[in-house]
Amino acid sequence: MAEGKIMKALSGFYYVQDNEGEVYQCRARGVFRKNKQTPLVGDYVEFEAANKTDGTVTRLLSRKNALIRPPVSNVDQALIAVSVKEPDFSTVLLDRFLVLVEKHLIEPVILFTKMDLLEQDEKNQIAEYRKIYEAMGYVVKEFSTALNYHSESLAPLLVGKTTVIAGQSGVGKSSFLNQLNPELQIKTAEISNSLGRGKHTTRHVELVPILGGHVADTPGFSSLEFTDIDLEELPKLFVDFEMYSEACKFRGCMHMNEPKCRIKEAVDAGEIAKFRYDHYQQFYEEIKQRKPRY
Repeated sequence: MAEGKIMKALSGFYYVQDNEGEVYQCRARGVFRKNKQTPLVGDYVEFEAANKTDGTVTRLLSRKNALIRPPVSNVDQALIAVSVKEPDFSTVLLDRFLVLVEKHLIEPVILFTKMDLLEQDEKNQIAEYRKIYEAMGYVVKEFSTALNYHSESLAPLLVGKTTVIAGQSGVGKSSFLNQLNPELQIKTAEISNSLGRGKHTTRHVELVPILGGHVADTPGFSSLEFTDIDLEELPKLFVDFEMYSEACKFRGCMHMNEPKCRIKEAVDAGEIAKFRYDHYQQFYEEIKQRKPRY
């Protein structure tokens, strides 16, 4: 039985690359549906194929992680693309991405896109946000097709890794990938002025070779739900809380209404950005109000 990695999923077909670099078009066995398993791009699999266009995925090998949206597995890092304008920069959206990525133990890299659209005072504001996220330990990069930001600075981050690039529709993910690898020619679309967000331009999930690694080009999306995150997990997913939480008076402090909470003290002292704590409270209430799973 041959082994390989799913590099693309499209219209019910899985394109599996074997250890020799050959790609086989495969269907998945019906047993996967019976067992409620779904092969994902990034999965290592066993497969059999009589030829390049008539193969069958027979078994999924173990995963180190798996995302649902975007549907990719065995991800080393997430390049989170957030536009600074059109659509406007959103710390709450960025923090939602970060919480979900931290949940899956995936290393995040933050990418500010469309930097060329900013006025100087807006650039100063974005620079302040960048300082805040870098102080948490996150890597932050900037990108603009118009200003030709140096793409090669990302090469050390991407080489030898499987990276998922994710972000809201219209933030410039496809433009970014095209600049890193012009051979891709991924279709881009203008922002929909009536909706204020991007039109969906990516129709399938595929691992594409870029700067010595693979990047998952995935459909843009704007809904980021915390369906798999429990309340007790949430504080651990805010990395800027980590150095303070042990000093809370109560073990298992949720940093909401408890007395002598070191997190709230740090917010009041400006040691933790207030907008981060505001988002934490918002996410806490969202998870608390979630209907129980059965």
